[in-house]
Amino acid sequence: MSQLFEEPHRRKNPLTNEWVLVSPQRMKRPWQGRTETIAAQGPVAYDSTCYLCPRNTRNNGEINPDYSGTFIFDNDFPALLNGGSEEHWSDGLLEATGNPGICRVICFSPDHSKTLADMSVNEIRKIVTAWMTEYKQLAAIPGIRNIQIFENKGEMLGCSNPHPHGQIWAESSVPVEIEKRIFTQAHYYKEKGRSMLSDYLHTEWEKEDRIITRNEHFTALVPFWAVWPYEVMIIPHRHFARITDMDEAEGDAFASILQETTVRFDNLFQTSFPYSAGMMNAPVRTAGTDGWHFHFSFYPPLLRSATVRKFMVGYEMFANPQRDITAEYAAQVLREQSTVHFKTKSV
Repeated sequence: MSQLFEEPHRRKNPLTNEWVLVSPQRMKRPWQGRTETIAAQGPVAYDSTCYLCPRNTRNNGEINPDYSGTFIFDNDFPALLNGGSEEHWSDGLLEATGNPGICRVICFSPDHSKTLADMSVNEIRKIVTAWMTEYKQLAAIPGIRNIQIFENKGEMLGCSNPHPHGQIWAESSVPVEIEKRIFTQAHYYKEKGRSMLSDYLHTEWEKEDRIITRNEHFTALVPFWAVWPYEVMIIPHRHFARITDMDEAEGDAFASILQETTVRFDNLFQTSFPYSAGMMNAPVRTAGTDGWHFHFSFYPPLLRSATVRKFMVGYEMFANPQRDITAEYAAQVLREQSTVHFKTKSV
């Protein structure tokens, strides 16, 4: 590695054309700031007060079925409204437009105590199948252009319910982060005739110092331009644009690498590792997506321990993101973690 990487330097994210400041020497500073409280982790498979558990009543009065796998329903408090206004309004520099859409919740398991890290590959494979089905159904709805599948895990990330679940937002517009990645990937594809992430993968395979794990169809790595301390990106080896483009073998491999990655996260600080995770599919009914390469990212906030997190404040708000540990160090730490969950080993 270059001597440059031992001192403060900037790294560019080619997917967004944005920069991150890396300051590895800052990890030597003492910490007297906020520490988080670790939530109690009791082995409660069913919680009678949880509005996502089977057979319980939700806030709108509906009763959940006695589900045994995944359970999907329209969000009772959606951020987007199905059939909402599409009116466009402007007055000089002031501009607004309606953004109708559909918000759904996907419960990963009926077991209140489980997270992805606690699930078997077969259980996660059923979640992958549910994601694929939902994506296909939502993409077929006229007017829908972007479908965002994500999970916020842990109180630290503002998750309002610990029951294992994620969300799916389908909307009539293309969000800012997606627009950036359409532009950069389309430009690269037009110039090179290959997807940007295909070439990036080959670079990482040659260097190996940011790779955490890989299987026949996917690689999990800490991207060179990572912003969050233990950020992870999962990239398919084959260039395809959407989760619905996966074949059976790729679906199996995707479930496997999700399971392994989340177990490594939990083992790092021996806690249920919080994160915000998101799936980056190409939007539909949108031009210029030929170069789009599907990817999945984890943005975990923990920095030094289970109780010390990274905050995006100050310089990060007014200038650009900054991180203390290098991507190479983060990858090495995650690579060294066991693939057997720490709770299982202690039994």
